[in-house]
Amino acid sequence: MGCFMNVLWLVLGGIFTALEYVVASLLLMVTIIGIPFGMQTLKLAGLALWPFGKTVRTGERAGGCLHILMNVLWILLGGIWIALSHLVFGAILCITIIGIPFGLQHFKLAALALTPFGKDIVENEC
Repeated sequence: MGCFMNVLWLVLGGIFTALEYVVASLLLMVTIIGIPFGMQTLKLAGLALWPFGKTVRTGERAGGCLHILMNVLWILLGGIWIALSHLVFGAILCITIIGIPFGLQHFKLAALALTPFGKDIVENEC
């Protein structure tokens, strides 16, 4: 079922979201300072491309000083707007019963978009 939902996600706009994240990542990686932010945007692109069957978990070193500092910078420099856009899309999709699974995936992307440093994306076990 997850594979079918992922294909449906791609057809109904997930591919455009993933492409936006990849383009943003490439633009961020132009400067040396932007490379860590570009890597986190690639993490978002991977989840936006194939979200069903994956879970976002807090990593082992997520409480480190560097992760907290980078998350604060991320939020101030645009992470809040990315998370808010996913929350709006998720709320709109959850209006209909058919859109609820896709809305939940946007909520998962919003949580990752708010604080991506120190988070890991893992495959769900069957």
